Amino acid sequence: MLTQIFGTLKCKDTQKAIRFFKERRIQTQFVDLRQKGLSPGELRNVCRHVPLEDLIDTEGREYEMLLEYPLLLRTPVVRSERGVTVGYYPETWKAWLK
Repeated sequence: MLTQIFGTLKCKDTQKAIRFFKERRIQTQFVDLRQKGLSPGELRNVCRHVPLEDLIDTEGREYEMLLEYPLLLRTPVVRSERGVTVGYYPETWKAWLK
């Protein structure tokens, strides 16, 4: 079984992941995100297993792009003391009102 590792060589955690599999003689394919990003299909596949918010590095400089380009966000973002939704979810909103 081939294991893919997406990351950058400057990332310490990526380096640790590569070393982890190498020490166990597990074949890996490293994809440098500085050279090639995830394809839409790969991203969808990852998002089936991991929430999108876990994929976003909120501590990286690039995170500020969301602040500079708010149209990158899916809308509507609806926030209340009962929760947050992204997209059109009237049933959820009705439940909040009960």
